[in-house]
Amino acid sequence: MRPQALTRQILGLAVPAFFALVAEPLFLLVDSAIVGHLGTPQLAGLGVAGSVLATAVGVFVFLAYGTTATVARALGAGASDRVVAAGLDGTVLAVVLGVLVGVGVALGAEPLCAGLGAAGEVLDHATTYLRISAVGLPAMLVVLAITGALRGVQDTRTPLVVSVAGFTLNAVLNLALVYGLGWGIAGSAWGTVIAQAAMAAGLVGVWFVRVRASGARMRLHPAGVLGAAVNGVPLVVRTLALRAILLLTTWVAAALGEVTLAAHQVAFTVWTLLAFALDALAIAGQALTGKGLGAADVTGVREATAVMIRWGVVAGVAMGMLVALSGPLIAPLFTPDPQVQAAVIAALVVVGVGQPVSGYVFVLDGVLIGAGDGRWLALGMALVLVGYLPIVAALRVNADALAAQGPVIATAALWVGFTAFMIIRSALLWWRIRGDAWLVTGL
Repeated sequence: MRPQALTRQILGLAVPAFFALVAEPLFLLVDSAIVGHLGTPQLAGLGVAGSVLATAVGVFVFLAYGTTATVARALGAGASDRVVAAGLDGTVLAVVLGVLVGVGVALGAEPLCAGLGAAGEVLDHATTYLRISAVGLPAMLVVLAITGALRGVQDTRTPLVVSVAGFTLNAVLNLALVYGLGWGIAGSAWGTVIAQAAMAAGLVGVWFVRVRASGARMRLHPAGVLGAAVNGVPLVVRTLALRAILLLTTWVAAALGEVTLAAHQVAFTVWTLLAFALDALAIAGQALTGKGLGAADVTGVREATAVMIRWGVVAGVAMGMLVALSGPLIAPLFTPDPQVQAAVIAALVVVGVGQPVSGYVFVLDGVLIGAGDGRWLALGMALVLVGYLPIVAALRVNADALAAQGPVIATAALWVGFTAFMIIRSALLWWRIRGDAWLVTGL
């Protein structure tokens, strides 16, 4: 493919995906900004509950990633019936898993939050937020599945429209419920639940219209639902290892004190926003790699991968510089506490420095997911977790000494350790992409 055509194709997928992905973490940013002005215990509680909720959703990210790869590969191979079946099977699986996990999270909200180090008032706020948010888990997983199906058919614009509408609704509801009705942190949780339910309904409607327009039959395939679940197991393992890394980081942050935990919540929210932004190229990578390998176009896949890697690193440099320099402007948006603000500023400098590595990692991760290389990704992330454990142990053992030096030093040290995790991850992905074992063609 000519370079100009390849560039247009990548941009056509990545630009709408960028804005849609940015809208997703803005849900948490809005929650953090609004809840942060209720008080530091509320913000710390949101940080703990948010980590559990993100884990509950993140474990099933294969509903988006796996569906994108499956649909894109079927599209490239010209198998339109497989395209429709994959989208429907993924949605049904999302509803079933969402109900089961939602019940589990609601029942275990308090011990889950306590297990991450929350106590006293922080635990009360975290438990309240998590129990209410569990109601929205089925909708959150449906959003993942339908978004993945639409990306697979090279449509990243519809998820953009739905994400922007959902973000706007979430912001309005949060302000109205938290401050207008005085519901506090519970109002923030209900606002997000309602917004997610509206997004799920909108996406299901769009997919139904698309299927009807294609003339394909909407039939449930129980074997297909089971197959989607089985095929998603490697990505679940990968995600569990990743979530374990993130939860261990929150566990260490809790040991460093309430101020550091609150600052970590803000810094992690910003990091997540950057991750979603950089993930736009990964989404393009998933769609183009799946379609290209379905059509047996190995050369085209290699060319697209090289282009996206370059863009990922450049975007990481640009975003990193922006975040590192804008810490004094960002921190006051989330908290009036001067100690938390200072710790946030220090953390964001480290976050900014690590963004070029993040850009590289997210692109390669997306390419390998699009290639259906789930088993290696599961093994690779497990190895990254093993490599990160000594870093976590060192931070936890020295938690008292770091806390004694103040929240600025403690928070910065925590994020230096987290950046080391990303460096380990980038090394393993580089090793995998050099070979040809992941370039499997056909359905």
